[in-house]
Amino acid sequence: MKNKDIVLKSLAHALGVMIYVFAVGWFMFNIGSFMGNVNGFIGIPLMLLLLIVSATITGSLVLGRPIMLYIDGDKKEAVKFLVSTIVWLLLILVVYLVSLVIAT
Repeated sequence: MKNKDIVLKSLAHALGVMIYVFAVGWFMFNIGSFMGNVNGFIGIPLMLLLLIVSATITGSLVLGRPIMLYIDGDKKEAVKFLVSTIVWLLLILVVYLVSLVIAT
């Protein structure tokens, strides 16, 4: 896999994580309008299941392709893909934090 392909595909994975995180954040912010006041026993399993699903989805987006590349014997490409995805996620985080600081 070429370096350009690694960078672009890792960007797509990082953007997928960002979109998913924003969607879950939006859901959690608005859960009261969907389900009313979710307290007590029903809220705990809901949040735990959301945590498990979120960890699985984001873990698949960040680690899935690097693991497949590693298993296929492309160890250098796997490490490059993982590092590139992490760098993209860090850049997205910095841009988000800077935009929050500027907005306030």
